[in-house]
Amino acid sequence: MHSRRRFLNYLATSPLFAQQEPPQPAITSPAEALNVFDFESAARKALPPAHYGYLAGGVDDDATLRANHQAFERLQIRSRRLVDVSKVDMRVELFGRTWDTPVILAPAGSLNAFHDSGEIHVARAAARQKTLQILSSVTTCSIEDVNKARGEPVWFQLYAPPDWEKTKALVSRAESSGVPVLVLTVDRPGPRNSETELRYKKLDSRNCLACHPSGRFYDRKPMFSGIDMVNQKHTNPSMNWQFVQRLRSLTKMKLVLKGIETAEDASLAVKAGVDAIVVSNHGGRDSDAGRASIEALPEVVAAVGARIPVLMDGGIRRGTDIYKALALGARAICIGRPYLWGLSAFGQPGVERVLEILTRELDLILRAAGTPRIASINPGSVVRR
Repeated sequence: MHSRRRFLNYLATSPLFAQQEPPQPAITSPAEALNVFDFESAARKALPPAHYGYLAGGVDDDATLRANHQAFERLQIRSRRLVDVSKVDMRVELFGRTWDTPVILAPAGSLNAFHDSGEIHVARAAARQKTLQILSSVTTCSIEDVNKARGEPVWFQLYAPPDWEKTKALVSRAESSGVPVLVLTVDRPGPRNSETELRYKKLDSRNCLACHPSGRFYDRKPMFSGIDMVNQKHTNPSMNWQFVQRLRSLTKMKLVLKGIETAEDASLAVKAGVDAIVVSNHGGRDSDAGRASIEALPEVVAAVGARIPVLMDGGIRRGTDIYKALALGARAICIGRPYLWGLSAFGQPGVERVLEILTRELDLILRAAGTPRIASINPGSVVRR
C-alpha cells in the first residue's frame, strides 16, 4: 500500500500528467496582454538578438536573476475576511509627495537600444499613468528632454565616475534641471561577467559600428556631454562611505542609496545621512551571489526602523509580488524588465499597459487579502512557506 501511494503521488506531480497551458503566439498589441510576461516574448521578437541579450541576461549562471523572482513563491499571503474592500487606496508618500501607486520605474541605461527615443516614451507613459520615473546616468536622451516629456523633473540615478570633478558635473547638471532626488548606485563596483548577453551577441550579425561609430560606451550618452570620459569608467571601485558623506554635503537633493542588501550597510547609510535606501542586487546583473532582493529586505527594514523609507527592486512580476514586498516593509517597489519589455515591443503604449496590469493586479490582491489600504499591510500579512 505504501509503495502504491508513493507511485500515485509521483503521477500526480509528474510533468507528463500536469495540466499544460496551450502555446501562445507573441502578442501583437498591448491590449492583448493578460500579464506582464506576455510582453517578454513580444520584446524578444521585436529586438535584435544582441539588444535582447543585454536586457535579458544576468551574470555568470543567472542564478541571482532567477532567484529574484522565484523567492516570491516562498511567501504566502494570509488573507483576512469580512473586511469592507469596496474601496481601495494604493497611495504612498515619498519625501512629502503622494503617489497613486507604489510602483516606480527603475533606472535602466541605453533605452534607445530598445526603442527610438526610449526614455521619452517611458517619460510620457509615466506621466499618463502618474508614475514616478528614475532616469539612468547612461540615458540615451538628455535629462532636460526627459523632464519636458514627463512634465516635471524625474529622479536621477548616479553612476559616479572615479574622478570627483566629473561626478560633481553630473550632480550639478541634475540639480540645475530641477531633480529633487539623487539615487546613487552602489552595487556596481566594477566589471561583470555577462555570459547570457555575450551568447546572444553571437547570434547578431549586425555591425555594431553602425550604431556605435567609435565603439566607445559613452557615444550618444548625453549626460556625459562636455565631460571628458576618455579612459574613464562610469563606475567607481574606490567608492566608500566617506564618498557618500562627501556627496551628501555636495547637494541639497534628497540622497538615496540603491544597492543595499544587509543590515550593517543599512545602519551605515542612516549614519551617513542618506534619505532612503533601495534594496537591490541590480536585477541580478552585478554578481551571482544567489540572494534575492526580497530575501534581503527584512533585515534592512529592521536595521533602519522608521528612520528613512526603504524601497526594493528585483523580480517584481505580479501584483502579488508587490503586495509581499510591501508586507515585508518596502515603502514602494521599482520595476525594470517588465516595462522594458513593453517599451521594446510597443513603445509608450506598451509601458502604459504594463503599469495598468500591475496596478490592476495589486488592486485585486488588496481586495482578496482583506487589506484595502496599503497602510493596512504589515509583516503579518505574509508567511514563509
